[in-house]
Amino acid sequence: MARTHLRRLPLVGFVAVVLLAAGCTLPVFDREGEGERNSPTASSGAGPTWKPCPEVPRKLVGRGAAGMRYDCATISVPGDWNAGGAAGAGGDKVEIALLRIRSSKQRDRIGSLLVNPGGPGGSGVDSAVYLSFGSAFGGLPDDVTRRFDIVGFDPRGVSRSSPVKCVPDADLDATFGFEPDPESQAEFDELVALNRKIGAGCGEKYGDRLRLFATEQAARDMDAIRTAVGDEKLSYLGYSYGTLLGATYAQLFPRNVRALVLDGAVDPKQDMVAGSESQAKGFERAFTNFANWCRRTPGRCPIAPDARTAVTEAIEKARVSPVRDSKGREATAGWIFYAVISSLYTEAGWEKLAAAIDTLADGNPKGTFELADAYAERDANGGYTNLFDANLAVNCADEDTKVGVDRIRSLQSDWRRKYPLFGAPLATGMLSCEFWPAQRDPYPTGPATGAPPIVVVGTTGDPATPYEQTPKLAEMLDVGVVLTWQGEGHTAYPQTKCITNAVDAYLIDLQAPREDTSCPAR
Repeated sequence: MARTHLRRLPLVGFVAVVLLAAGCTLPVFDREGEGERNSPTASSGAGPTWKPCPEVPRKLVGRGAAGMRYDCATISVPGDWNAGGAAGAGGDKVEIALLRIRSSKQRDRIGSLLVNPGGPGGSGVDSAVYLSFGSAFGGLPDDVTRRFDIVGFDPRGVSRSSPVKCVPDADLDATFGFEPDPESQAEFDELVALNRKIGAGCGEKYGDRLRLFATEQAARDMDAIRTAVGDEKLSYLGYSYGTLLGATYAQLFPRNVRALVLDGAVDPKQDMVAGSESQAKGFERAFTNFANWCRRTPGRCPIAPDARTAVTEAIEKARVSPVRDSKGREATAGWIFYAVISSLYTEAGWEKLAAAIDTLADGNPKGTFELADAYAERDANGGYTNLFDANLAVNCADEDTKVGVDRIRSLQSDWRRKYPLFGAPLATGMLSCEFWPAQRDPYPTGPATGAPPIVVVGTTGDPATPYEQTPKLAEMLDVGVVLTWQGEGHTAYPQTKCITNAVDAYLIDLQAPREDTSCPAR
């Protein structure tokens, strides 16, 4: 599912795609071997206690997948891996929630396949459930579930794993509904004040513990999970932000890697400004692809032939006279903007966006709210999960520097000209970490020396992690092998037979695809 909405947009990965389809100073690289010395591999303690938990898939989708057994466990890890000496035993313990899915058809078991959907803030437990439903439902192929236990985990601070929750629902509503491009100084100052308030509230609740939600800490948790499930080496499937998490793991524990698939690649070396502009460019390109599709297929797009004008006019109208639903909720320019964002994560969302904008013009905001609320993880009563609390905590802990309010204001104007729909919101989104009160703990950005080949997957039409980042991540790792999908939307595996076959051969037989393999859209 998807980096920050309050800063830049979350790199929402696999789970969001499934749901929509279904109805800078660089840190110093860890010295050779230091990661392994802090690994929990030497621990001789018993593994986790697994208990059946069929209620997890039942709560998410109404049932479990046929032939799949669902078991849950938790493990305790150090609150701060960098304290307490080589054992990393410093600070309070953090509880990490795990879900193991095992097929009744499992044969010749290789080990566990650890999965992460992105975010940061996405639940790996939830994503494992969706992945368990097989290729017919957009999940993992049977060839993979027959050879691996599928293990999902909620990273520290996320959902079931010692969750961070410090942003009131009212403030999240205000953030999502806020004017996406506050041109007047008064509006801009109001957005600054909102972000300052959120930062202060989180700092008051968690204090210096906020720095412990950093990506490097979570990557060290992954090695504790590897040990807990009894795997000598890690097999991992990470989407979106999960590629950054996997890349960090590979740098810290290169000799503990069996196979890593990093789909929807993040360039770890880009600073906040470069990353935000990259997303502005990516979403603008994806929206143009949507608008061109509308022009080609007017029978499926009620806002054809000029979808860009239709969306722009809907946002402009909402600034003056927003449509209200039966409960009085207003479809402000902000909510329309996030409906657009939500729909661009998968090509299957294009028809939903066209229909939502069409019915909004008729005074019905239902489709707009459905798209935006799915992205925000907002329920019908206005309650939110902790996706964006965790998203904010992780992103701000990872960031090494601040941009500066004045520079953000300048970039807002500059990017508005370059990326008309998405530039200004991506610029002002950088305000959140300006007021984050905790110390920073940036992740490493170096080669994964000693690791085997790592498959880095990129989609040419990806809005959230634009394709240009794919070769950069592969190059940084030095052992990265690029696999390209000439498709639309965010993340590629297992969208087509070509991509699926290439990734499956790597995960099962450790046959990395030929360098620069490219798969067609269909």
